[in-house]
Formats: sequence, structure tokens, C-alpha cells
Amino acid sequence: MNRSSSFHYVILLTVIVAAGVSQGLLLPLLSIFLEQMGVSSSLNGLNAAALYVGSFAMTLVAERTLGALGFKKLVSAGLVLVLVSVILFPLVPNIKFWFILRLLVGIGDSAVHYSAQLWVLLVTPEENRGRNISIYGMSYGLGFSLGPLGIPLLHIGNSVPFIALAILVLLVLILVLLKLPDLRPEKLKEGERPVKRFRRSYAWAWYALIPALLYGYMESGINSNFPVYGLRVGLNEQQIAFLLPFIGIGGLVLQLPLGILSDRFGRKRILIICGILGGLAFILVPLAGTSTVGILLLLMIAGGMIGSFFSLGLAYAADILPKVLLPAANVIASFHFNIGSIAGPNIGGTLMQYGWNAGMFIVLGSGFIIFAFLGVAVRKKSLENAGIL
Repeated sequence: MNRSSSFHYVILLTVIVAAGVSQGLLLPLLSIFLEQMGVSSSLNGLNAAALYVGSFAMTLVAERTLGALGFKKLVSAGLVLVLVSVILFPLVPNIKFWFILRLLVGIGDSAVHYSAQLWVLLVTPEENRGRNISIYGMSYGLGFSLGPLGIPLLHIGNSVPFIALAILVLLVLILVLLKLPDLRPEKLKEGERPVKRFRRSYAWAWYALIPALLYGYMESGINSNFPVYGLRVGLNEQQIAFLLPFIGIGGLVLQLPLGILSDRFGRKRILIICGILGGLAFILVPLAGTSTVGILLLLMIAGGMIGSFFSLGLAYAADILPKVLLPAANVIASFHFNIGSIAGPNIGGTLMQYGWNAGMFIVLGSGFIIFAFLGVAVRKKSLENAGIL
């Protein structure tokens, strides 16, 4: 990276920290308000899901929108959607209106993520790609972790957390408008059909796109099902609340080291090793019983190994694919993440419903181990044989 690209990279990291703060604060903050308004827990959860519906909807048009607007304008448009929504939340405390606003936040955050993430992949040299995309992932995790720290501002006034968040988003938006260049992704050859881009991306980088599916399955499945699992095996609510964050902590601690190792030893090799170790750690969780220390260590190991899956998978796809196909690959990764996010809570919940509490961890861990052995069994085709060169 030259000096100019490094400066732009830092701005993109700032953008993604702000996006993480917005999600990390709005999710618990709005749930608290809805609970105080007497809204049922099921309706509260359904309202929260609007954010992911908006994110999924944006994914459907992300590539085409990016081609029309360019990176800077799409990032700016996403930030504007988030900013306007954050301002309107305290002004109109109505659950139906909040559902619409959460849709807009999901669309805005998805636009920011898609464009910023792809921008980082395109401007980063291959030898530093793992490190830079890992730092990108850590930045979002940091922002998401900092978000809930805004909840104590409620003691000053109900609108204060929203005002603080709006100021943060506004400052980042101004930084983007003033300092980022107006770039666009490479255009495809004349007459090339959109469906061909996705077929080529799958044909050449299918293995690199599976981690997004597994990561989405893990993230949503653990967050939704672990509290139920914990209560059923005899953990109390305090233990569950204490243990759950350690998956994210493990990911934050190891994401950068794993990114650097992937630059040195290869993305695929690191993904395979992480899949085996992370999968085994998940499978061993039921054997820890109600031991807080045992579960903590296993969740930290699993989170540390798996926490980089999404970012390393995208970096690996960027190694394989020509730049012109990266927008399509990012769309596929987003689809996979959303599919995994929907499947995780449903599969784990169904297994526990039929009495197999350990099944949520065994099936989850087995998925990562199968992925690892699939990588060992299937040799990567050369670019020449695949038709890229």
C-alpha cells in the first residue's frame, strides 16, 4: 500500500468501527425501550429481525448499486440512511415505525459493509491481504463491543444515546465525503451476463465462499441457542451471561495473528487448521458439563479459530479471483452468511427440542471439520485449467 491508500484504509476502518457501534448500541437499546413499552418478547425479537431483513434486501442489489454509484457514494448513502434512522428513533417511539427504521438501518449498514469490505480487498496487496482484512474484521468487532457502552447515557436522558450515535455517524460521513476518492469497481466485458459472474465465482472460488456460510451459522446459532442450552444443562443465568462473550473475545484476540499467518503460509492451509481445531473445541463443549472454566476455555479456542472465517474466506477468494469478479463473490458471501444465520438457530433449536441438547455443538463442530477435510481432499485447480488466465 502507498501512503494515500494507507490513509484511505484507515478511513475505511473508522467507517466500519462506526457501523459496529451503531449495531452494537441499537440492538440492546431498542430492545430495552420495547420491553419498557410492554411489547412481548416474541414481537420484540421480530422487530429486531428487521435489521437483518434490510441487510438481506440490500445484498440483492448491492453489486448493481455499487456499479452505478461507486464506492464513495454507496458508503455515504449507507451512512446517511443510518444517520436519518438514528435521529428518528427517539422522535417517533412507535413499534411499527421502528420496524421500518430498522429495515433502513439494515440496508444502510449492509451498503457500508459491502462497499468498504470490497474496497479493502481491492486496494490491498496479496502479501498483506490476510492482515488487512483481519484488522478490518477486528475493527467491526471493536465497534460492536463498544456500542453497548452507550446504554448508561440513558441516565442523562432517553434521547442522549441516539444523539451521541448520530454525532459519531455524522462525523464519519463528513470524513468520507471530504477525504475518500470517488472510485468504481472494474467493469465487465461488453455483453457479459450477470449470471455468468456468479457461476464463475462459484466455479473458481466455491471453497473460499463456504466459510461465510459456516460463520453465519455459528454466530447466530450460538447467540440464539447457547442460553437455552446452558439453562437445560444446569448453568445459571449469570454463568451464561459471563460465558457467551468469550467466543467474540477469542475471535478478537486471534484474528490479526491468523491473518498474518495466512499471508505467510497460505489462506487455505490456515482455514483448514482453524476448521479442525475450532470444530473439535465445539464438539468438546458438552463434555465440560457445567464447568465454567472448561466451557470458557473451549469457547475461547473455538471463537479464536472460527472468528476469522468470514474475513479469511473473503481474502482467499480475492487471491483466487480476478478483481472484476470480486463484487459478485462478495454478494455470494453475503448470501451464504444470511443463509447460515437463518439456519443456525433453527437447526440447533430443533435438535434441542427433540432432547439432544449436545447436538447443537456436535453438528456445529462437525460442519467445520467436514469443511477442513473437504479442503484436504479436493486439490485446488490451477488458474490456467480453470480458465482465468
